[in-house]
Amino acid sequence: MTSGQYRDQFHIPQVNGKDSIYLCGNSLGLQPRKVKEYVNETLEDWATLGVEGHLHARHPWLPYHEFLTQSTARLVGANTSEVVVMNSLTVNLHLLMASFYKPTPERYKILIESDAFPSDRYAVASQAKWHGYEEDDAIVLWRPRPGQHLVDLEELEDILRMEGEQIAMILVGGVNYYTGQYLNIPEITRLGHEHDIIVGFDLAHATGNVDMKLHDWDVDFAAWCGYKYLNSGPGSLGGIYIHDRHGEDLSVPRLSGWWGHNKTTRFRMRDEFDPLPGAEGWQLSNPPILPMAAMRASMELFDQAGIQHLRKASRGTVQYLYDALSSSEKIKILTPKNPEERGSQLSLLVEEDGRQLFDHLTNQGVIADWREPNVIRIAAAPLYNTLEDIEQFVSLIESYK
Repeated sequence: MTSGQYRDQFHIPQVNGKDSIYLCGNSLGLQPRKVKEYVNETLEDWATLGVEGHLHARHPWLPYHEFLTQSTARLVGANTSEVVVMNSLTVNLHLLMASFYKPTPERYKILIESDAFPSDRYAVASQAKWHGYEEDDAIVLWRPRPGQHLVDLEELEDILRMEGEQIAMILVGGVNYYTGQYLNIPEITRLGHEHDIIVGFDLAHATGNVDMKLHDWDVDFAAWCGYKYLNSGPGSLGGIYIHDRHGEDLSVPRLSGWWGHNKTTRFRMRDEFDPLPGAEGWQLSNPPILPMAAMRASMELFDQAGIQHLRKASRGTVQYLYDALSSSEKIKILTPKNPEERGSQLSLLVEEDGRQLFDHLTNQGVIADWREPNVIRIAAAPLYNTLEDIEQFVSLIESYK
């Protein structure tokens, strides 16, 4: 397939009466055209059926999250028992850490990237504090080497050799939000497990962007959002992955709610909590159907295209972009040169007049993303971004004085 092959299945924002050059799918994905149909279907069923829609809607609400399970499992390389769509990303990270961050006096530290997304930093720091530890002592930062922007595995190995016996959990991004670096998930997992460390990932910038095999890689847990590459709408639902060895162990502690209870006895309302096996057992409340309807429209497109085919198309487009910009005197590309170490995003460091360049691009119909102090993030999402989008963007960069 070619990049942008499904472009006609999306609404493209207009600027000055024509299609924008939308390179911001790493921040908010575009709206699939079927979203309105699927959301309206739910609204109509609610209007005509009321509470009976839980069982008799065209897509019944009671099991609605199950309509997304197989697609989600394919996207992240998991068994269907290991994934569920629920909540938002940071909420899910807290729920997962409640189960998997189990500090002891000897092993209580959490390792994260030094440039992790702020919400991840806040979440792990608050978990450490919740358990009575000081942030400066409990949080171990995996930093790039001096003068570098990217983290490397040798540095991680050094940290684990020195502090591995004190680290209880590793929680890092699959793709770093700032640099676009695609971390080596299987190797990080292997290194962590060698030191008996639980290993989890924030996959906000990875899910729908790169192909993964979380189960085969032996990842313990992961969480992601649905509004970036998954094109499920602003503030949409996220998802979680929990390896079967944990999910099938019903003794694993968790923060519980009634939607994680055994489906066959859930409505008796009097029973002791009986968790569902697998990731479903971490659900708390009955899910919001309207956001799930929007997600269903997008997931159908991923099923049609296949994440492996999308990844291949993305590599070609991003390579063209990387080659075209690598000789520019205006910018430095932070994202790795190796295609295996990046997804659809390139992060462009602009040493001088970065904001002016960004404003120029915006005025010319480019929708991209500015990150302080001087980085322009662009993402060539292969479902809807074409090579023509990229060529136009490069031309605007080259013509800027």
